[in-house]
Amino acid sequence: MKKFNLDQTDHQILNMLVENARTPFTDIAKKLQVSAGTIHVRVKKMEDEGLIKGSTLILDYEKMNFNFIAHVGITIENTSQIKSIISSLEKIPYVTIAYITTGQFNIFCKIRTRDTKQAKEIIFSIDEIAGVKRTETMISMEECINDKSRMMNDLFKIK
Repeated sequence: MKKFNLDQTDHQILNMLVENARTPFTDIAKKLQVSAGTIHVRVKKMEDEGLIKGSTLILDYEKMNFNFIAHVGITIENTSQIKSIISSLEKIPYVTIAYITTGQFNIFCKIRTRDTKQAKEIIFSIDEIAGVKRTETMISMEECINDKSRMMNDLFKIK
């Protein structure tokens, strides 16, 4: 796989799109003092190279009353069951993220619910998945860091 080289303009475009994926190309072009066509061509090239994969819509879960977050570490009986367990987790809509991990847990999930009662039901349903040996739950008290641009800015040295 060949490496895709980015210049400062590409970095600035990415930075603005990471902050708000819906930023119009014309607004980006004005800020960077280039044509909107230039932005379009550069974004299209980054998409074609696989550097940009879609865009994201951010929901305010608190406004929807889904402000209880827990992280669930899952220990499984046998690693050969991991695909079927992941498949079962995909059927639980409140499991919003799942990672296959090393260390204490085989799978680590994030669940989002309305309250502790609903979280308990979700955790119990995870416990019932065939192959799950045990779970351990950690309640999220507050999200302290959720910054998509800090790492990119450091990599590209964008100020």
